[in-house]
Amino acid sequence: MPALSPALLEELDAFLIELNRAAGAAIAPLFRGQHGLTDKIGKAGERGFDPVTEADKGAERAIRALISERYPEHGVIGEEYGADRPDAEFVWVLDPVDGTRAFIAGLPLWCTLIGLKHDGRPVLGSIGQSYLGEIYIGHAGGSRLIAREGERPLRVRPCPKLTDAIIATTDPEMCFSGAEHGAWTQVRAAARLARLGCDAYAYAMVAAGTMDLVIEAGLKTWDVLAAIPVIEGAGGIVTDWRGEPCPVDGGQIAIAGDRACLDEALVALKRSAR
Repeated sequence: MPALSPALLEELDAFLIELNRAAGAAIAPLFRGQHGLTDKIGKAGERGFDPVTEADKGAERAIRALISERYPEHGVIGEEYGADRPDAEFVWVLDPVDGTRAFIAGLPLWCTLIGLKHDGRPVLGSIGQSYLGEIYIGHAGGSRLIAREGERPLRVRPCPKLTDAIIATTDPEMCFSGAEHGAWTQVRAAARLARLGCDAYAYAMVAAGTMDLVIEAGLKTWDVLAAIPVIEGAGGIVTDWRGEPCPVDGGQIAIAGDRACLDEALVALKRSAR
């Protein structure tokens, strides 16, 4: 596998910031406004509820347009518009609004997730919260927060004991099966504090050192790939529920700042690992 040169990585890092700005510009007029909500599945309460808005669609179109203009040889995989050249050397993986339920509720916990694979391996990623003016960006060289007041490095915090941990998941009733729900309940009972409904913003908080562990299941590649370089660049770990390296296609995922804390949680998670 050819190495990704530092010069090219720097160039792509700058482009990733540009992509976040474009997505934020598309989303801003629609947050807490007329966002054009529709349901991908059907009527709410019958077969579930999978919301999508014009913000999701418009942000992904804006990102794709810039990629096509600047790097036409790159591939794209996006939640809203599918895959284009997914076997290319470089492939961008997009979730334009991760946390659409938070978005339609007017809560600033949604994020724009943009990740880049090089020869199938995640090498660059960002978790953007444009309403708050935040971009959490990372690669093997490190992670940093770009905010309105400036930039600062990101670093996970030590938390060797699960009993001291602040943990999160999106919605245990929606995301976990029976056995998975039992594993989450066991981990939650041991942890100091649990927060729900944060979606990918919880990933950013692990990288920033304010949270310790995020447990999710049923994820797609666009839900997690962008977070891997951010978490790892901040010194954290992303694994499956067996403790193995994170599958880039999603599934059962654990994101942690401290390996010792994760190992304690894995005692429960491994029992329902797939």
